[in-house]
Amino acid sequence: MNTFAAFETHLPPPAQQTWRGLASPRAIQDYLDNLPYLAEELDRSPLRVMTDGQCHCLDGGLFAALALWRIGFRPLVLDLVPAPGMDDDHVLALFQVDGCWGAVAKSNYTGLGYREPVYRSLRELAMSYFEDYYNFEGKRSLRGYTRPLDLSPLTATGWMWDEAGVREVSKRLYARKSIPLLNETAAAHLSQASERAFKAASLYTNFDWVYGVRK
Repeated sequence: MNTFAAFETHLPPPAQQTWRGLASPRAIQDYLDNLPYLAEELDRSPLRVMTDGQCHCLDGGLFAALALWRIGFRPLVLDLVPAPGMDDDHVLALFQVDGCWGAVAKSNYTGLGYREPVYRSLRELAMSYFEDYYNFEGKRSLRGYTRPLDLSPLTATGWMWDEAGVREVSKRLYARKSIPLLNETAAAHLSQASERAFKAASLYTNFDWVYGVRK
């Protein structure tokens, strides 16, 4: 039994139909956008994302990677890395079309989700998140990104349906070296997000779960 058939056997019938309907990166993003964002300590497997009907960015990234894999893309995840102590990391599920990168992501902020596959490099893709990547105080916090982690060799961990496997994946992902996007001089001269921009970015934000506010 292949990975996707095995995954489906864990799903109740209504969820199986939903899963089979995720036939494009955009459909996967729309599914994630309709789930509540909860930044709990629990890191859910893709199975539990569907059965619980909620997730945060790591959960959503792993779910999207599995869904992208099912429709023919490699299951790749990348971590966007903020300044230490300033914000949360943000996990992207990557896909390529004609050599250009796009991403699917679950976020508590409007501008940190889907990216069309138009970016010629991973750095270009990561920088597309820079302007909208700010914390609760409106400070731009993105500083780096990691090389992609391919999840296909890690199927033996059971990350698709087992939280222990997810813990193994997350340890590997967060241990990867961050590649800087800007130097200290540039970081020191960043402006604050405008009130209008912050309101737009947080249009659907659950403020109980944002970095610096949640317990």
